[in-house]
Amino acid sequence: MILATTLTQTNQSHPPLVLIHGLGSAATAFKPIIPALSQSFRVITVDLPGHGNSAYIKAQAMDPRSLGRAIFDSVESEYGIHEFHVAGNSLGGWIALEMGADQPERINSLTGLAPAGLWLKPASGRLPSEAQSYYMAKVLRPLIRVGLHAIALRKIGYSNVSPKWRELSYEICYDSAYAMGHATGYFPTWDGMLGKRFEAHVPQSVPVTILFGDTDNTLPYPHSQERSLAPAHSTWLVIDNCGHAPMWDYPQMIVRIIKETSER
Repeated sequence: MILATTLTQTNQSHPPLVLIHGLGSAATAFKPIIPALSQSFRVITVDLPGHGNSAYIKAQAMDPRSLGRAIFDSVESEYGIHEFHVAGNSLGGWIALEMGADQPERINSLTGLAPAGLWLKPASGRLPSEAQSYYMAKVLRPLIRVGLHAIALRKIGYSNVSPKWRELSYEICYDSAYAMGHATGYFPTWDGMLGKRFEAHVPQSVPVTILFGDTDNTLPYPHSQERSLAPAHSTWLVIDNCGHAPMWDYPQMIVRIIKETSER
């Protein structure tokens, strides 16, 4: 499986950092933090199958561990990079945890930004209410370029994602709505998570930071933030007035946290 990846042009001596987006998202979700991260890292962004610029092929395994192995393979085959730092949001955070457990010698540090998979009771099936954002993005796809200039539509689309939704840039909103509306791999990726949670062991050799926003409505406390499932040595942070996409709400803070984790 070869995924679409993008290597930011920067100092070749910088250590590589791979960023992994969440369900129905794309590499564009990390635009707010890429310029600052590029001052310290060779930033590589990944589009998961059926997301962004990556095609979806039915034969692809879509569970988080398999997606992590696909990222290892793609980054090495494309850039010759065998080991790297990793940070992921939502499903991307779960994938990052699986990578740290599966091949810890290749992960230099791991930052989970509101990672999925930390729930005691995995979902056994799709709930229509949880796909509202996807269906809305599909229906409104012809209108989003103009419609997102309206505060009413932004409120509908983003007030549940971020307590700072009024401050989100038009570019963040447009990129995320476009990614969701074109995510052909949305349901196959969702199905790859059903009946599963993160249960693997990440050794202490991998520095880990996990953080959640205190108003995360997508993966709310306590049901989706079970600390006992996280690596025991993790630094666990809760950010005030922050939602499910911390890199949107507090980009400078997230850059600092990723950098500090990489230096541990």
